Amino acid sequence: MAPEADSSNGPAQAAEPPDGGVAPEAPSHAPGRERRWRWLVALALLAAALLVFTLTRCGGAGKPAPPAAAAVSVAQARTGDMSIYIDALGTVTPVYTVTVYPQVSGQIIAVHYRQGQLVRRGDPLIDIDPRPYRSMLMQAEGTLQHDTGLLAQARSDLGIYQAAFARNGISRQQLQDQRQLVVQDEGSVAADQGTVAYDRVQLSYCHIVAPIAGLVGLRLVDPGNTVFAGSGATLVLITQLQPITVVFEVSEDELPQVQAQLRAGRQLTVDVFDRSDEHLLAAGTLTALDNQVDTTTGTVKFRARFANGNLALFPNQFVNARLLLQTLQQVTLVPAAAVQYNGTSTFVYRVGSGDTVAVQAVNVLASDDQDSAVSGLPAGATVVTSGFERIENGARVTYPAQPAAPSATSQPASRAPAAASAPAASSAPAASSAPAASSAPAASSAPAASSAPAASSAPRAPAR
Repeated sequence: MAPEADSSNGPAQAAEPPDGGVAPEAPSHAPGRERRWRWLVALALLAAALLVFTLTRCGGAGKPAPPAAAAVSVAQARTGDMSIYIDALGTVTPVYTVTVYPQVSGQIIAVHYRQGQLVRRGDPLIDIDPRPYRSMLMQAEGTLQHDTGLLAQARSDLGIYQAAFARNGISRQQLQDQRQLVVQDEGSVAADQGTVAYDRVQLSYCHIVAPIAGLVGLRLVDPGNTVFAGSGATLVLITQLQPITVVFEVSEDELPQVQAQLRAGRQLTVDVFDRSDEHLLAAGTLTALDNQVDTTTGTVKFRARFANGNLALFPNQFVNARLLLQTLQQVTLVPAAAVQYNGTSTFVYRVGSGDTVAVQAVNVLASDDQDSAVSGLPAGATVVTSGFERIENGARVTYPAQPAAPSATSQPASRAPAAASAPAASSAPAASSAPAASSAPAASSAPAASSAPAASSAPRAPAR
């Protein structure tokens, strides 16, 4: 019966522990818990690593990173001459302008000039009918001849009277009367001579000639018209072109500098440009200054004289005048764009060692459209000419290389075909080991250097 009991109670006894203790959990739960602990430890280590990495990065970010170099353009200061000019607006003014009016009345019988003709002094211009004035001259000459005869007779009688008075043949009163008669006849002859001279002048007014050499304007009268003396009608207008002057106005602030140059005996030159201020028309010299300042504009009128050999200057033409005040010799020149202004002070950014810029105070002596003459900066110094908004004192800059001769590293790329085809190129060891040919960017990208068959096959030829 015992075996049956054992067999009936077997399953129940197998569930109890052999030593009477508490039954353990199922063995399948222990590996899952162990894996969870491993993942927790791994996550903790990862978090610690991330924390250390973050602290390291934060500690590095606390130190300011060096700023990037600003891209600018530069130029070198050089030594040269700088001319100081005074620019002004001017008007071409003839030295002489002659307006010819009729001085006698009469009919115009001839006009000898052509419109716009250059005439010389003494050339005939207009003829007025001279017949009335020639007749008046003949009449005056006849009267003079008559009175000259009377004067000769009176003088002859005076001689007779004087001889008779010496012999007591006549009275003193008769001698005095004859003397006064001679004086009267002399007066008549003098008046007649004046009339003849006047009539000759009037007759000369009938033949009008050019009083100066110059340019005649448009014709204002035609033959057949009658002109009247004193009427104010213009017969012809002549303007002198050679030489000619230009009148321009200069500010009274610049007057002391000009006067100082003139008192020193220097002859100031003046260049005249066209309205667009691009083409030089003529060059001349300053001849005169006005004697007062125009109170309405605060300027003084200057006059310059020009030979005008090519007739480039025309009366009343608008021009731009440039008066050369003086020339600064052997001064430091920098591009005008390099000079910066801060109120009343001027400075430049000078590039020093390490490609850092420093503020260099300068004094501007003179400027033009391209350059400025400065003091306080040595020749050869490198100055910044653009990119000022990205730099400050002590900033690092980068700039393209100054124009110079082609560098040695760029020459092999352009000369690669010639080097590859030369007979000695395959045997020269330097051709295959030159660092410039292997490392230069231009050589690696040049089509001739990469595709030249002779350069790639020359080293393998002996091996075959």
